[in-house]
Amino acid sequence: MSELKNVTIYTDGSCIGNPGPGGYGVVLLFGNHRKELSGGFRMTTNNRMEIMAAIVGLESLKDTCRVTLYTDSQYLANAIMQGWAQRWRANGWMRNKKEKAINPDLWDRLLKLCDRHEVEFVWVKAHAGNRENERCDQLGREAASRSNLPPDPGYEAGLAKDQTWARLF
Repeated sequence: MSELKNVTIYTDGSCIGNPGPGGYGVVLLFGNHRKELSGGFRMTTNNRMEIMAAIVGLESLKDTCRVTLYTDSQYLANAIMQGWAQRWRANGWMRNKKEKAINPDLWDRLLKLCDRHEVEFVWVKAHAGNRENERCDQLGREAASRSNLPPDPGYEAGLAKDQTWARLF
């Protein structure tokens, strides 16, 4: 069995208003190779774009890899590294006995990718001079500003309704 490739991924999500037009930016680094990805949706939330950035980065990997994924979203990093998202899935996408989990469509996709790859999520402070985080922020803001953005099917299906809780992170 061959050794896993070590890949570094930086991600960021952006939203003009929350909710509003949103975008994500991703920088992938492997050895001397660099790849940048971005995209957006006409109506979404910042948290959905944070999760989407991680999904897009991980989905772009052709082989199973060992990944260090940097994010400025404590919501994203904590949900994975502290096991929140795994618990929500195990409990039928419920945060507790009364409250549904927010963004289950994206968390499900992300958890499946985390099962495929060895992923460590690392939180970095936003707007603190980290070159790659700043680049992801720029990519996400530019994507959110594009015209003719597609719909975010999960948002429009009502999977991100509880914005009060979502904005705490």
